[in-house]
Amino acid sequence: MQQSDGDYQGRTLPRPDEEVVDQGLGFDLGTLFSRRSMLTALGIGTAAAGLTACGVSGAANETSGATGDGGLTEIPDETAGPYPGDGSNGPDVLEQSGIIRSDLRTSFGTGATAAGVPLELTLTIIDLAGGDVPFEGVAVYVWHCDREGRYSMYSEGVENENYLRGVQIADADGKVTFTSIFPACYSGRWPHIHFEVYPDQDSIADATNAISTSQVALPQDACDAVYATDGYQQSVSNLSRISLDSDNVFGDDGGVTQLGTTTGSVENGYQVSLKVGVDTTTEPTGGGRPPSR
Repeated sequence: MQQSDGDYQGRTLPRPDEEVVDQGLGFDLGTLFSRRSMLTALGIGTAAAGLTACGVSGAANETSGATGDGGLTEIPDETAGPYPGDGSNGPDVLEQSGIIRSDLRTSFGTGATAAGVPLELTLTIIDLAGGDVPFEGVAVYVWHCDREGRYSMYSEGVENENYLRGVQIADADGKVTFTSIFPACYSGRWPHIHFEVYPDQDSIADATNAISTSQVALPQDACDAVYATDGYQQSVSNLSRISLDSDNVFGDDGGVTQLGTTTGSVENGYQVSLKVGVDTTTEPTGGGRPPSR
């Protein structure tokens, strides 16, 4: 170690001919406290800032984690209705090669298009039995009526059409998204969209493979706005005679777990979303199979 020059950090050395480490206990204690003060000024302030940052980050992460799917319940099994088109009562669109699609507005084959206010439907399928995780890979079949309340493949005048029907495969987030139109309100039913969930794409060939069959209820404020537009006139009087509580499907709980979250407008179209809990450990009932034609 080098010799001192008579002072150290502005302090006079008591033993100028000795090295700094040999200046005695009193000098060493003074040096120690001087260094500690410096570390306090620099280190503790930095550490405190670091702890504050960690605290904010930790709180944010905790808040984010609180929005998980732990409280999600299984969506009720509902009837597929008399117009499923899944082969269970005759017509079967699921055996046709064009059924895997996101845009449901046009019939593949004839090219006819269903008119109406645009609607984008997003369903997020959650695997309850697998630990409330996204149900990647399941096939989701969606169908609903047109602006006049008719179902393709069944109703008079559209028996040869297959619009407003389609299948999507859930992505890594469990999501499927369909582009369609806002359905009518026909007599006796609250406005709704049908869907079936299958284990995978290959299993849609047989309707009995469905692991969940249910319906999405549409919010009244969106229905009121849409039904005030041209082409939906009959829906106004039909809606006035029905409610979520009196509907024969949603009436048992007012559709609390099936009511879609809706944003948008008549001018720009609507976006409807619903989180769907599916439990493969329970026996699907499908609400009973649809009547034969």
